[in-house]
Parts: sequence; structure tokens; C-alpha cells
Amino acid sequence: MEERLTLSSKELKRLKVLEMIQGEQVTVATAATLLGVSERHCWRLLARYRCAGAAGLVHGNRGRPSSQRLADGVRSAVLTLAEGVCRDYNDQHLTDVLQEEHGLQVSRASVRRIRRSAGLASPHQYRRRHSHLRRERYPQFGMLFQIDASHHAWLEERGPHLALLAAIDHATSQVVGALFREREDAAGYFLLLQDMTGRLGVPLALYADRHTIFQSPSQPTLEQELAGEIPQSQFGRLSARLNIQLIAAHSPQAKGRIERLWGTWQDRLVKELRQAGAATLAAANQVLAAYLDKHNQRFAVEAQQPGSACRPLPEACDLNRLFSFRYQRRVANDHTIALDGQRLQLPAAPHGRSYARATVELYHFMDGRLLVTYHDQPLITFWPAVPGPPRVEVFCPQTGATILPSQPAQPVSLSPAKTGHATPKPAPDHPWRKGFGHQPGPASEAKPAPTP
Repeated sequence: MEERLTLSSKELKRLKVLEMIQGEQVTVATAATLLGVSERHCWRLLARYRCAGAAGLVHGNRGRPSSQRLADGVRSAVLTLAEGVCRDYNDQHLTDVLQEEHGLQVSRASVRRIRRSAGLASPHQYRRRHSHLRRERYPQFGMLFQIDASHHAWLEERGPHLALLAAIDHATSQVVGALFREREDAAGYFLLLQDMTGRLGVPLALYADRHTIFQSPSQPTLEQELAGEIPQSQFGRLSARLNIQLIAAHSPQAKGRIERLWGTWQDRLVKELRQAGAATLAAANQVLAAYLDKHNQRFAVEAQQPGSACRPLPEACDLNRLFSFRYQRRVANDHTIALDGQRLQLPAAPHGRSYARATVELYHFMDGRLLVTYHDQPLITFWPAVPGPPRVEVFCPQTGATILPSQPAQPVSLSPAKTGHATPKPAPDHPWRKGFGHQPGPASEAKPAPTP
């Protein structure tokens, strides 16, 4: 038990999948897909697990620098050639030149990684032909959920045009969660995943399209390139924190199970909403909640293996911070941070210290709160001053937000970001307008004129 407590979240996921292999619930090929490794490496993991138990999943080089890392100066030499005389060489040709003419033993994969990190693509582009093959069902519930959204006139002419977000289990075709939103946004997927994990647990993988909600379109910064990190969207960060493998589909046919669900619902659910007379977003969600059980009883099937592969939510994690939008901001000299054209005033630091130019974390919770922390210590919380039930549509601060009464500071409100300020001009008799060496004094104390 002590060895299992020392395992990371990634290793705990591997342990659960290997236990499923031991119980003959999944095959090694299916387990390799869930873990994101090759089938051969999955056999290696299984052999280590059978030999040493959970301790065999811990890599022996943990905490040690890699002995296969490139020597200093090799990266700069590769980039010099790739940007110079070898700029039109493909990756394999450049690797051969480095080994034959410069004596640099660098693998093709390392050359490719160095060139791509510098934004240098291969001069020869090849397109592979893709064929759409039928994907067999996963054997157990919770191994893979497909998530997507459908824009349709769900309320016909009675109400606004809505987007329906849903998730369906690949093994049983059971709809595990769904909700109507005014638009397809990241907040809706946060609410959908929060509801699913609270009721069913954390799935092993999610299958989604290449929308920017799931895949970040940003290019990696210099710090991210040096750290080997890939830019993530807010939903991608949440999936990584929950250790959910986020699989990106290359075509609508790849996620055909949920695409066929939209065809069914655009026929049947529209009629259910029409019979109930739903004309608003709230009424549509009420009808949808009652319709889910009816749909699952009609279309869901039994899984090959009983039980669920979903994992419980981490107990030591703050779920409010986990299911929230997270930003990093640098504090200005006036103790403010910017967010979507607004300025948030931070309280004064204790003992006369200043937070100016420090990096703080900003959490936007699902109920609309804005929490600012510094080194995981809360500084201030802003509440939206919008009457009515809390609702988060677009994640930006709302005007009129106030500080919690428990904060030792005066209430402040959000003000538009300053675009400039008028520079004050000194008066005509200001000392700055006098010549160098002028001694200021009262105007009435003028020196008397010398007598002849």
C-alpha cells in the first residue's frame, strides 16, 4: 500500500489498466490505446508489474538527468545548418550530413524535434491516405466518452437558437450527460464534465473534435519550448489535471457514435420539446433531463465486461479550483491586474511590501467569482454584482464587482483600463522654469538696487 501511495496520477492510471488486463477485462492492444503507448511497451509494463507489482511502474531514472541528452552546442549547430546551407534538406538528409560531414551523432527524431521547435518545417510534404475503418466498441463502461455539440433549431420558432452539448459512452451508447447552452463554449463543457465526474467518476479517455476549446491554437512560448511543454486550452488543462487522455478526431466519421446521436435527437428530441411547449433555455434543460432516461432505456446496450472503468475524483484536490478557468497575470505598478479590458485592484501587501511586477494566479469559478492568489495564498475575491441566479456565459469580469466583506480592504469596483493620462504642466512661476542656480525665495524679498 505504501508503494501505491507514492505513485503519480499517470502511474495510478497505468496500474488500473494493468489490473484490468490481469482480470482479463481488456486486451493488451486495447490497453495500449488507453494508455497512449505502443502495444510492445504495454507488454513491457505488464511484465514489470507482474515481476515487481506497483513499484515496477516507477521509472528507475526518476529525478535523474537523462544520459542520452544532447551535448551543449549540438542544438545550435543543427539550427545553423538547417537555417543555412541545408535549409532545403529533409530531416533524414540533414541527419546524414551531420553524421558524415560534421561528426555529430544525432538521431533523425532529434533533428526533426529541433527543427520543428524552431518553426522549420520539412521542405517535402507528404500526405498520407486515411481510410475510415469501423471501430469496435470498448469492452467496459467509462473507458471512452465521445463529446460534441450540435447547433440546431431545437426549439423551432418558439425560442432562441441553442447549442446542445452531450457525451456518450463508447461501450454502451449510453448518454452520460447533456445540457443546452446559448452557444458552444468552454464553460458548457466544464459544466458537462463536472456533472459527469461527480455522478459517474473520471473516465479514462475523451474523444472530441479539433475545436479550439479542446486544442489550443497558440504557439509555444520560449519558456514552454525550453520546458518541453505544449500549449493547452482551458479544457485541455482540466483534462490533464484529471489525467484524462484527450483524443482528437480527424473527421466527423471518426466520432460517428455521437454524430448518429444528433441525427436521432434532431428528430425525436425536437418533438419532445414541442410537446412540452419548451420555449426557453431553462425549460429545454428540464425536458432534456427527463428525456435522458427514456433515451438510454431505448438505445443503450450492455457492455461486454460488467463494472465501470471510471475513477473517483481526487479527494485532496480543491474541486472549485479544479473546475475553474485559470489565468496568469502580472501585477502593474499601481497594484492592478488586467482582464478583458478591465482593471482589478489588489489590496496592499502586509508589512509594506508590494506585489508590483509579481505573477499572480486568477481563478474564474463557475458561479462567477474571481479569486486572485499569490503562491497559492488568496489575496482578494470579486463577486459579480448581477442579480438573479449565478450564471457564467462569457468568462470575463463583470462591471460592478465588489470585494468579499471578509477582505480587509475597502470595496472597489472594476473600471475600464486606462488608455492614457494628461501630463500636468508646471505653473509659469514654478521653480522648474527658472534658470540653473536660481535660489527660490519669497517674491516680496527683492534685492535693493545698488547705490551709485
